[in-house]
Amino acid sequence: MSIKHAFYAQSGGVTAVINASACAVIETARRYPEQIGKVYAGHNGILGALREELIDTSQESHETIGALHRTPGGAFGSCRYKLKSFEESEAEYRRLIEVFQAHNIGYFFYNGGNDSMDTALKVSRLSEKMGYPITCIGVPKTIDNDLAVTDNCPGFGSAAKYLAVSTKEASHDIASMCDTSTKVFVMEVMGRHAGWLAAAAGLAARQDGDPPHIIVFPETPLDKEKFLAKVKKTVDQEGYCVIVASEGAKYADGSFVSASTTVIDSFGHHQLGGVAPALCTMIKREHGFKYHYAVADYLQRSARHIASRVDVEQAYAVGKAAVELAVTGKNAVMPCITRESNAPYRWSIDEVQLEEVANYEKKMPMAFIDDEGFGITPVCREYLEPLIEGEEYPPYLNGLPRFAKLRKVMVEKKLNNTFEG
Repeated sequence: MSIKHAFYAQSGGVTAVINASACAVIETARRYPEQIGKVYAGHNGILGALREELIDTSQESHETIGALHRTPGGAFGSCRYKLKSFEESEAEYRRLIEVFQAHNIGYFFYNGGNDSMDTALKVSRLSEKMGYPITCIGVPKTIDNDLAVTDNCPGFGSAAKYLAVSTKEASHDIASMCDTSTKVFVMEVMGRHAGWLAAAAGLAARQDGDPPHIIVFPETPLDKEKFLAKVKKTVDQEGYCVIVASEGAKYADGSFVSASTTVIDSFGHHQLGGVAPALCTMIKREHGFKYHYAVADYLQRSARHIASRVDVEQAYAVGKAAVELAVTGKNAVMPCITRESNAPYRWSIDEVQLEEVANYEKKMPMAFIDDEGFGITPVCREYLEPLIEGEEYPPYLNGLPRFAKLRKVMVEKKLNNTFEG
């Protein structure tokens, strides 16, 4: 019986450390040549399997694969492509199995969030039914920090560190000019339903009165009058007001403060964005304050230059564990992070069944939001602070970071038919 190859794919929005997980999967698989042949990576995520566009990572040097450890983005390409249920999209699942079988692929490592874990679970079950069983292991990733069971998600710590640092630095700028210029600064961060990233910016405040003065969470409905009164009071007391707002901010009726009414993504979500200017307009009309705003957007998830060392280590650890779980016969599981203590911070890697993670969303506990609804609590700070600890800078050349550049040698296609999608 021939040795099976592995398929690795990156899914959804990328992170500053997702390639550290890719590095770990490939490096660890190379240490098990008697069980895993080559590692093929999907070109643009799961679409790489559906389109039979497979990248042969064995054509990359050890040095190049190692450099992924410090490279942001999705090195092999990612995508936002949601596979529907088997009943709705049987052809897609059968296509996956067809491609895997044609290329002697027996292992599937899917690096993503909630929906990705669901896909890996479905492929595991379907492949068994079709008589070509595939070992499917989820590799956790998301800056949103909303995966169930795992204490935290690789990718979140670095985004959290970037946002806390950016809030702190921008606040010094605003404070220095507020007497004659800008009174209000708003930074918009990602987070549709979970306010983990917005909360992370709260780490910038060390003492009472420190910015950010107001955090707008998706978990707490925005009371317009209360919000505007808080802005006015803060400017009166401090001379300026720094606000961090989640893109998923909502009113009491459940409507978003700002969202596209026409643009809907492949997951059926209305495109979010525009919370910062919406809040600024609201403040200008009520108080007349001069304002500035910034949208962190892709910067928060790609800032490898200020990555959290803890996050980098955890991203590598879950990739390594995924392969080790596979070669020991585990299937339909995901390595997860278990927090053992806060001070000193200790963590370990465990495993969880994919069915316990797939399609579940972990929101921030209400105990993490203060009574006023505009700040984080000490218990939240205790949870967050260890995740942004340490720096692991990439090497620099001529003042800029050096990142991996892959050859991306494609595997020769074996199927005559093509996937339309």
